[in-house]
Formats: sequence, structure tokens, C-alpha cells
Amino acid sequence: MSATLYQQIQQFYDASSGLWEQIWGEHMHHGYYGVDGSQKKDRRQAQIDLIEELLNWAGVQTAENILDVGCGIGGSSLYLAGKFNARATGITLSPVQAARATERAQDAGLSARSHFQVADAQAMPFADNSFDLVWSLESGEHMPDKTKFMQECYRVLKPGGTLIMVTWCHRPNDEIPLTTDEQKHLQDIYRVYCLPYVISLPEYERIARQLPLKNIRTADWSQAVAPFWNVVIDSAFTPQAIFGLLQAGWSTIQGALSLGLMRRGYQRGLIRFGLLCGNK
Repeated sequence: MSATLYQQIQQFYDASSGLWEQIWGEHMHHGYYGVDGSQKKDRRQAQIDLIEELLNWAGVQTAENILDVGCGIGGSSLYLAGKFNARATGITLSPVQAARATERAQDAGLSARSHFQVADAQAMPFADNSFDLVWSLESGEHMPDKTKFMQECYRVLKPGGTLIMVTWCHRPNDEIPLTTDEQKHLQDIYRVYCLPYVISLPEYERIARQLPLKNIRTADWSQAVAPFWNVVIDSAFTPQAIFGLLQAGWSTIQGALSLGLMRRGYQRGLIRFGLLCGNK
């Protein structure tokens, strides 16, 4: 990963993670609102429901040693560790996130079997065949080399283990290329959220088949998660949130002001919420 992008991502999450936790809680990812997105529910419950729905979709019923790639402040890692009575390791580019995740593990009584560290997902500091569940929830969009990222996830996965990867994608473009306006929309999102680029779900599937991952399944849950951005936008401009934004700095303020980019991206079918799972 280039030093400049690494630093941009680190600084973005160092600055914004505290505010996110204060306003929206420990789960820094979309929520699940039913297959068609019509279910009304508390935002945090929707985020927990997303984790459970992903596990059900991938057929994961047990896990002993879990890697959370792009762990944030440990929301998914600690939830999965508690659910499966498993050991969980989380990696992030943000020292602030790693430190907060460690604190949260202590508070939850999970510090003995949870570990969080700063590490590059494209060059992970783990041995081959280390984890029986590799979990990547909304981190692939930050990776400048999608193939290298997936190769690393595959390398550290135990034989028979499961990879669950969920990431922001753009619409399939094999038959109809992205328009100039769509490309501009994506560039605006990249700039605000420190993304090098995103690809389509079929492109991820082609990479997965080259690994070679087995029993590959993919799904597009865009409709199920799109209401999340309405919830976030509604809660971003309360007095508490505005005060927090002013303290967090310009990159976080810019991110909040640009939440509508993601909502419009889903509305026009440009942004897609892509799922991929498989076994080694």
C-alpha cells in the first residue's frame, strides 16, 4: 500500500472513529433492513442483524480463530468472539482504532482471547493457514491492489476455512461501461472516504476463482442496506453530532457533508453492496 494512501486512511479513521462511536456506536458498517430494505428497526440492531445475516448466508455456524480485516474499533471482532467463544484478531491502519478496540475488549471481558494491532491487509504479519474464519466487512474498498488483498486473505485462511468478504462495489460494467457522470460520482466518493477505487462484484468473483477459492457464492444486498444512509444522515446533524464534527476536524466534517453521495449512489444503482464467500 502506498505510503500516502496508508497515511490518508490512518488519519481519516484516527480523526473520525471517536465521533462515530459517540454518535453511532461500535459497529462501523451498514445495517440490514430486510431483503427489500423495508424493515424499520434501531440502527444498532440493524448492524447486528447484518452480521447475523452474513453468517447465515455463508453457512458459518462455528469458528475458533477469527481474523477481522479492517476491524475498526472491534465491533465485529468482539461480537464474533463472544458468539462463537472464539479467539479474534483484528487489524486496522489506525492506531487510535486499535487502542480503542483493545479497551473495548477489556471492558467486555474478552481481552484474553482478543488482539488488535496496526497492520497492512496487503502484507499481513500472520503465518499461512492461521484462521478458520477470515472476515472482511467493508474494508476491501480501501485496498489499492484488490488481487493482493484477496491473496493475503486466502493465504492466512486455514484449509477448509471460510472467507466472508463484504465490500462497496460499483455496478457491473461488462456490458454497459460506466458513464462519465458515474465516474465523476465515484471519484467524489473516493476523495471523501480515502478510497483508491472500487470494482464490480463480478470482478471480485473472477479474482476469487483464481486463488482458487472453493464453493464461491456472491450476492448483491444493496437494497437491504441502502436505508442505512438515511438513518446516518438524519442523525448527523443533531447538536451533539455537529459539536463533535467541529472537534473532529475537516476530514470528518467533509465526510459528514458528503453522506448524500452514498445515498445517491445507491438510489441510482451505481453503488452496490457486494458479498462474496468461499472455502479454502
